[in-house]
Amino acid sequence: MGKQYAHLVWDWNGTVLDDIQAVIGATNAAFAEIGLEPISLDRYRELYRVPIPRFYERLMGRLPSDAEWAAMDETFHRHYTERRPGCGLTAGVEELLSEWSLAGGSHSLLSMYGHRELLPVVRAYGIERHFLRIDGRTGPSGGSKAVHMERHLTSLAAAGSISADRTVVIGDAVDDAVAAAHVGARAVLYTGGSHSRTALEAVGVPVVDSLAEAVAVARDLT
Repeated sequence: MGKQYAHLVWDWNGTVLDDIQAVIGATNAAFAEIGLEPISLDRYRELYRVPIPRFYERLMGRLPSDAEWAAMDETFHRHYTERRPGCGLTAGVEELLSEWSLAGGSHSLLSMYGHRELLPVVRAYGIERHFLRIDGRTGPSGGSKAVHMERHLTSLAAAGSISADRTVVIGDAVDDAVAAAHVGARAVLYTGGSHSRTALEAVGVPVVDSLAEAVAVARDLT
């Protein structure tokens, strides 16, 4: 076996991509179409849950039907796609990717954004070269990342010197920590995305306010 370097699995939306304002704008545009009141960023972060139908349950007072959920999901993604080109990468992330690689580490990207949509988007931001593997969601939206994380790390392990016990997941959602625990990896959660700090801290993993802090903590963990 070759030497096992420390590996970072990055989340995309709300972590590498600074798109939380686009998410809120798309959410409120979608809400307007179905008769729900607009929501503030703080309220969104307070209520957000995965699977996402549970988020809508908190807003509506009941779980949406399958037909309602499908319509809500389509409407949100339509509005998000209109807003996404205006989003930039999170400050400093390109430098962090380069520095970690130069130190002997590696990166991959795992997102719950649809796989076919994700690949051209990452390429357009000019950072594809940093990642050993890029995986987006396959199958229906709205679920957990855990199964996708299992497949992602299995593929990486088969290709080279990546192991879960030397891997740290960096994301903005409670589900990122759940997915990391599912495969035996560690996690660091970033407050710039979908959840409040209170919600993230309840998970029991390190919580940080910048990606530079996230990488520093990841270095200590590995």
